[in-house]
Amino acid sequence: MAKADGVAVITVGGLQDLLQAIRARGYRVVGPTMQNQAILYDDIESVDDLPRGWTDEQDGGRYRLARRDDEALFGYAVGPQSWKKFLHAPKLRLWTAERSGDNVSVTPEAEPDDRLASIGVRACEMRAIEIQDRVFLGDLYVDPHYETLRARALIVAVNCGQAGGTCFCVSMHAGPRVAQGFDLALTELLDGGEQRFLIETGSEEGRALLEQIPHRPASAVEIEAGDAVVERTASSMGREMRTDDLHELLTSNLEHARWDEVATRCLTCTNCTLVCPTCFCTSVEDVSDLAGERAERWRRWDSCFTMDFSYIHGGSVRASTKSRYRQWMTHKLATWIDQFGSSGCVGCGRCITWCPVGIDLTEEVRAIRGCDAAAEESQ
Repeated sequence: MAKADGVAVITVGGLQDLLQAIRARGYRVVGPTMQNQAILYDDIESVDDLPRGWTDEQDGGRYRLARRDDEALFGYAVGPQSWKKFLHAPKLRLWTAERSGDNVSVTPEAEPDDRLASIGVRACEMRAIEIQDRVFLGDLYVDPHYETLRARALIVAVNCGQAGGTCFCVSMHAGPRVAQGFDLALTELLDGGEQRFLIETGSEEGRALLEQIPHRPASAVEIEAGDAVVERTASSMGREMRTDDLHELLTSNLEHARWDEVATRCLTCTNCTLVCPTCFCTSVEDVSDLAGERAERWRRWDSCFTMDFSYIHGGSVRASTKSRYRQWMTHKLATWIDQFGSSGCVGCGRCITWCPVGIDLTEEVRAIRGCDAAAEESQ
């Protein structure tokens, strides 16, 4: 963590003041809320909208909310949604065409005007945003909608105080401490019965916001307490995965028997790709009215687990469950590196939690390597 003179302390009331100050600057404020028995990201107006005193219990194919024995506002891991939902929309109209007589006019979709303030962004999610920045902004072809939303975004990150049952961000070097990319970063302290937050600034916008709210410098003891929170989280990951040899391991084992075994369990339901914070595959479809006078082109999230995704004239390139699961896992952990220079996995564990049959990415890697869990942990 930064030196004591670079870290401030705010109270819960100060956090409320921060939300008001952000809104006063014209941002749409989105953060964690409790809906449908899960932690979901939605518009918030005050700290009372946050999941105070709740946590999540996660394992393969299992997610439950449970009461904590304190009033933590960010005392959970991650829910089924990621910030991808707001920056790379599940459904986006690209253009509209209208016919009047013999004339046809095509109108591109207007750029979004939202200024999004994301509250409670975890380290793994911050890393996922950085990965999607590389996908959508880092090449010759730039996604204009993503570019506009990203340029206007404000990020209030939170260092994790609790690891989930399927978390393995430490293995992926993606957490639990937020290292960069944020405007403000919080660490929730609950020791001694006094609830407060360490707050660090990462941008001029973040510094300007901090100056608008009541705060005081953090003491050395509070800095150490914040470090202890993150260290405790890092040492209690629900999963682990060795990563130093993943590229060679997966690309040299494309016919490993484990692909056949996992195919007997995989439902190709696409859950893992939909909850993943970095998956970016889309399809495009055109719709028109019955009179043929108006047509629209829409972009929608898609998944490499569907038969249609790899369809070309004559059939699907990946017709079997085995080939589709292998495509997803080898791309995420290996060939993504060839394509974008980094792994596509941030260790958030969502693909494990939200798989209906509990397929575990880390377990599949161990099986292909031929190690048991104990042997891998000792390496």
